[in-house]
Amino acid sequence: MRYWWVNQNQTFDQEFRGGYLWSPKRNKNGARNQFYENMREVAPGDIVFSFRQRAIAAIGVAQSYAYECPKPTEFGTIGSNWEREEPGWRVDVLYTRPHQRVIPKEHMGVLGPLMPPRYAPLQKSGDGIQNVYLAELPRTFAEVLAGLLGVEAQELVSTTSNRPNLIEPKMAARGIDEWEDKIQESIKANKSIPETERKAIIRARRGQGLFKQNVMNIETACRVTKVDNPAHLIGSHIKPWRDSNNDERLDGENGLLLTPSVDHLFDRGFITFEGNGKVLLSPVADERSLKRMGVEAGMDVGTFSRGQRDYLEFHRDSVFLTAARR
Repeated sequence: MRYWWVNQNQTFDQEFRGGYLWSPKRNKNGARNQFYENMREVAPGDIVFSFRQRAIAAIGVAQSYAYECPKPTEFGTIGSNWEREEPGWRVDVLYTRPHQRVIPKEHMGVLGPLMPPRYAPLQKSGDGIQNVYLAELPRTFAEVLAGLLGVEAQELVSTTSNRPNLIEPKMAARGIDEWEDKIQESIKANKSIPETERKAIIRARRGQGLFKQNVMNIETACRVTKVDNPAHLIGSHIKPWRDSNNDERLDGENGLLLTPSVDHLFDRGFITFEGNGKVLLSPVADERSLKRMGVEAGMDVGTFSRGQRDYLEFHRDSVFLTAARR
């Protein structure tokens, strides 16, 4: 279990009602931002303290790993500095409101010494920091803050809590399907695309049809499990279907043949590949589960074409669930 602090002065109402955290992937100028990168390290069961207007406004339990999602439409004009075309990161969260109003600034005597030395969520005075979104909290800080908030918060933060009871499986990554459904509907309605091509693009979303045939011109088996029967393989997009343009959605070099379990791991960013064929595991992935699926860190899955290597660079940079090295 890890503990997080989120500053939600502008977006608390939308994120609380919608049950999520959302951030851009990068700053407006394209630079990496550690407080956005932290989204890629959140795991189900992690605790989130929501800070708004000087007080802790809610406590949440993460319900999903981070996944790509466009800026929520309910934000409206909020966050004009986030107006980048690429999607951001979303984490589904089950929120509750604390029974007591706690203003951290009034308790800096006990909280101040426990703040992290880098990427702290507050100034030493206890005031918020404008450019901070999601910051990791030391366990001791979280425990003291929970003690100020009351028994309910203490039970959430306790490492002896029954964590599975706090996870709602139906919530996990619900935004991906919603986003892809909207893209699919816009493709169906686009009469400028020939009907046969429209159908091929839509079938490519599920790794089938013309896209899979194009991938099979390059790939012959699952890179990880070595299964080579096409009936048991999916044409998995390297640059996800949701991020690709229509040409990329059908490009065979934007694909790998993977078994369904490995496709899931790859699409959700739990694993990725170096250009030289080395497997990388996300730090949020359950290595024991991955090993049972035949996936281990450092294993060699063979070389890739130049086109595949270019797409893999996007996957490592924009899909793989790991924060930049601190």
